[in-house]
Amino acid sequence: MGVRESPSKWLWAALLAWLVLIAASVNLLWKYKSTPGAPARAPVEWPEGTRIVRAADRLTLLFFAHPRCTCTRASLDELASLLTQHPRRLSARVVFVRPGGVGEHWIESDTYAMAGSLEGVQRIVDQEGAEARRFGVVTSGTALLYDARGHLLFNGGITGARGHVGDNLGRARLSALVGGGLADRRESPVFGCELEGRGAAP
Repeated sequence: MGVRESPSKWLWAALLAWLVLIAASVNLLWKYKSTPGAPARAPVEWPEGTRIVRAADRLTLLFFAHPRCTCTRASLDELASLLTQHPRRLSARVVFVRPGGVGEHWIESDTYAMAGSLEGVQRIVDQEGAEARRFGVVTSGTALLYDARGHLLFNGGITGARGHVGDNLGRARLSALVGGGLADRRESPVFGCELEGRGAAP
């Protein structure tokens, strides 16, 4: 008769396999959350032909969003914090891309409602992404800061990872520039979904 293996040996093997699976899943999730989207190729001067009105007496902040990108909630939280810090220095526009062929109410989402609740923020519906293309933006959560003369001051994201709220270099750099100070860089990685398309990754 052969020696019967102890049940505890199989239990430990199963536990080890489960831990390896969990570790691999966590690693994949973190890799996804920490991988930035494509940066914007924003014009250095306010583009001609845009229907978005630039403020003549203060800074204009454009924030581009896919209404169904859940990552964008964190970016809107950071935007709200920024507006609280600098209530009189910014004129903010949240530009929601609406692709062609969708229903009238497709754009209505929790992030669309959230943007509407921010004091001093103007929501803009960008039909078929015309304005996003004009400003060279392809990733939800991209913030562009222009001065009153139309010069680009900042281009990038304001979160440290997808769906992550908290101190990060993007928001710190943007806040420094809005406050009239200097930043070590005028761009930052942006974490969000692609603006094109009718759906977005969770």
